[in-house]
Parts: sequence; C-alpha cells; structure tokens
Amino acid sequence: MISGIVPDKSAERLLMRLMALAAPSGKEQQVVECLRQQLTTAGAPAAALEMDRTGRRSPLGGEVGNFALRLPGSVRAPRRLLVAHMDTVPLCVGARPVRRGNRIVAAEAHTALGADNRAGVAVLLSTALAILRRRLPHPPLTFLWTVQEEAGLHGARYVRKSMLGNPRLAFNWDGGPAHKLTLGATGGYRMNIEIRGLASHAGGHPEQGISAIAIASLATADLVQHGWHGLVVKGRRRGTSNIGIIQGGAATNVVADRVRIRAEARSHDPAFRERIVREIERAFQKAARQVHNHQGRCGQASIEGRLDYEAFRLSREEPSVRAAAAAIQAEGGPAEYAIANGGLDANWLTARGIPTVTLGCGQNDIHTVDEWLDLDEFHRARRIAFRLATDLGGGGKTSKP
Repeated sequence: MISGIVPDKSAERLLMRLMALAAPSGKEQQVVECLRQQLTTAGAPAAALEMDRTGRRSPLGGEVGNFALRLPGSVRAPRRLLVAHMDTVPLCVGARPVRRGNRIVAAEAHTALGADNRAGVAVLLSTALAILRRRLPHPPLTFLWTVQEEAGLHGARYVRKSMLGNPRLAFNWDGGPAHKLTLGATGGYRMNIEIRGLASHAGGHPEQGISAIAIASLATADLVQHGWHGLVVKGRRRGTSNIGIIQGGAATNVVADRVRIRAEARSHDPAFRERIVREIERAFQKAARQVHNHQGRCGQASIEGRLDYEAFRLSREEPSVRAAAAAIQAEGGPAEYAIANGGLDANWLTARGIPTVTLGCGQNDIHTVDEWLDLDEFHRARRIAFRLATDLGGGGKTSKP
C-alpha cells in the first residue's frame, strides 16, 4: 500500500455510501452534503470549500452547483486539478450496492449501479482525505466534483474558472479500467424539434386533419433509409445520430396535431456533424411538406439546436497525459490510450483552456442494469490518483508522509 493512502476498507465504505445516494442530474445535493461532512471532519478549512452557481445557470436548473476543495501547496509547484462528476443517469435511482466477491453490483435487477460516477467521486474523496488527515506534502491542488455531466456536461461548461485556481495539470476520473487514458472525445449537438399539424376527428373527418405523428414517422424513416440515423458512415467520414424522445398525441380518435422530438448528432469531425444536423433538418422539413389535408394545408416543423460540447484530442506529449501515463506505469501499467464516442467533462474543460485527460475507476456496462464495479481496478485508480496528487516530479515517485 502506498504510504498515506486511505485503507481499502475505509474507501469501500465511502464508496458504498456514495453509490446508495439517489442523485441523478440536477439533484446532487445529497452528494455535496456527504462530501462536505467528510472533508470538514478531516480538517478541511471552511474557506477551502466552495460551491458555484451552476445549478442556477444550467438550462436544467438544479439543487446545487459544482463543489470544490482548493488547497494551497505545501511546496512550490504547478497546481493540479482532479475532477469527477457527482450525478448518475436516472436508471441508477433506487440502487442498493452490494458486494459479490470482488465486484460491486446493484441488489435489484431493475436498476443500474451508479458506479458511473460515484466511483470517481470516491477516488477523489479518498485522496483528499488522505492528504488532509496525514498532512502530507503536496503541490497546490483543486478537487472538483461537477454536476449534470450525464445531462449535457453542464457542470464543466458553467464552472467558474476562478474557483479552479489556474491549474497546469488536469485529470478527470470517469468510466473504464484504471489504466485507460482517454485523450479525446466526440462533439455532440442536440436538437428540439416541434411538429405542428392540425387536429380533427379521426373517425368522422380524418381528411381534415394533418397528423404530426405521420410527419415524425416519415422523417425518421427517411433518415434511416438514407443512412443518416444510427451509425452514420459516408466514405471515410463517421458520426452518429439518434431520434431519442418522441412525445405527442392525446387519443386514438383525434388526429395528433403536435409532436415534440429530441434528437442528437455526434462526430469527431465538426464539419461532418454539421452535415448530419442539416440532413435531420432536411428530413423533417420535407416530411412536413408531404403530409397535408384535403384542403392542401400541410404541417410545419420548427427546429432548435445547440452545441453541447465540441470534439477534442490531446497529444500524448501533453503534460497531463504524460503525468497520468507515468502514474499508471508506476502502478503496473502500461497505459491504454483511447478516444471516446461520448462526451466527457474533459470536453468543456479542454475547450476552456485546461487540457484534461480522463482515467477510469473500474466501471463496467455503465448505463445498464448489468453495471458492475471491479474493486481491484477501483483501488488501483485510487493509488494512481494519490500519485498524481502528491507526485511533484510527474515521474511516478510518490511523496512520503
């Protein structure tokens, strides 16, 4: 065991407590309260703890904002930022974590576990507690627990940079094995589509109506038929798109006059992602013109979209990447380099001038009821985080208490 690190059993108790908290995106208050209590008890000064107003700035609203512990260094060195998001996907609400051998799983078959990303939260917390309780030497450190990552990376997008203390190295803990280093991620664009038709009696005068559901169906079929839905491959260009939510209709005897749709497009190539967005817009506008009533009136489609996060890719020579690879190597490496097809807090942190590499904590089958956590990998992630928080040289040599 690395000198000074929180013992495995204590860290596991923290982990189980954190995973049992029901805190999906926008409802992270219980996690913040747990973190604040643990850090304060370990000796963190009140002035070192801070929460921003992301809960108010985010389009989702939210109970709380991003929560940070900022420590001055006991030696002169560049500041380091350690990040993990607090929220889970809704499928995790109600989960009861149980240990089965060297795994942690959800007790009930109908919930996900929430190791994504309470395992990351626990990695940061156990590292901070070790430093506080043992008064270990360390460079200037900022521990940041973000909100609303699963709902669009809102925490990292709206975090107040002054709260971070101008870090020179930045490390984010999320899904996957502890030796995985994610250097980049795709960019994501989300769309709200509203289709307006015309209501009429579906039995008495269906010809007078304009079915918004028919318009939505034609547009979706068009995208599938022409290869613009799901995995999108056009020559050497690749991306994805999805019609994820459809809401509309009131009764079977009424021609539906309104449908609301939420869709998304992703690609590592920003120009190709824009092309996918244009094809989605084309399909819905075309379908709206195709469906009309006996008087020749047709439907309408209005589309609003926003860039949730831009794609990025770090060099293996980026200082944060090199430091993380050295810490992994010291814990039995080598590092496995990867590029993610989903968004990460690192997308927005990098876009805001803080190049951030992402590491795993042992989470498997995330966002499903089969989710489980590998405890060996979790503890390895803790040791890696401890090295990165206390290693002044970036070469894997760990500070001693």
